[in-house]
Amino acid sequence: MLRSHRAELLAATKRDLLMCALSGACLALHFSTWFESLKWTSIASSTVLVSTEVIFSALGFALFLHGRIPKLGATAIAVAFAGSVVLALSDAGGSRGALTGDLLAVLAAVAVAAYTLIGQVQRARQSTTVYTFLTYASCLIVLLVLDAATGTPVLGWGLREAGVGLLLAVFCTLLGHSLFSWSLKWLTPAYVSAAKLCEPVFASVLGLLLFGEGISPLQGIGAIAVLAGVLLYTRAEGRHT
Repeated sequence: MLRSHRAELLAATKRDLLMCALSGACLALHFSTWFESLKWTSIASSTVLVSTEVIFSALGFALFLHGRIPKLGATAIAVAFAGSVVLALSDAGGSRGALTGDLLAVLAAVAVAAYTLIGQVQRARQSTTVYTFLTYASCLIVLLVLDAATGTPVLGWGLREAGVGLLLAVFCTLLGHSLFSWSLKWLTPAYVSAAKLCEPVFASVLGLLLFGEGISPLQGIGAIAVLAGVLLYTRAEGRHT
């Protein structure tokens, strides 16, 4: 950490520390609920439902940051919600616990939306380096507490799992979440969330290739509706701005 960043870190107020701690806790909740959802529901359903983050970001932006939801955006939210219902119905006849997995994925979306909203507030006050340092430290602490509470071991997973964890840390967190946090200084939370929309597509293709997870017709309809709603909201916000 550079000298200027150390000075900024030491100058952080109690409010800054509290907000970063809350942001890290939301990120930890996002990770834990999303990964847990993958044990119960399909990769396609999980990643599509997590993509509704943009909707929750928009609602939070309007409720807590005095933003506005355009009229077309309200329609988009309704479309995405309807798609989520269809996805849930398609999973109701699948494996046991699929609906639980869907609910966990939605909770993960809410958690990451809260993380994104807090990030926008703090990025107006803090540099990316200091904000992410404090947020990731909080996230680590919360995840360790959750591991201890659930009896999940931290060590002893083997080289393959350690390698996967390292790749997730480098590419998904340092080169993923950090870039999103950096962009929050110039872009709205809904725009930043919408940038992640390619994830369900690539995840579903990889799920089919690597794990043989197919997509039912009803599931496909629900997924298309959710993504269409999110894309429609992005277009609505673009017109509004």
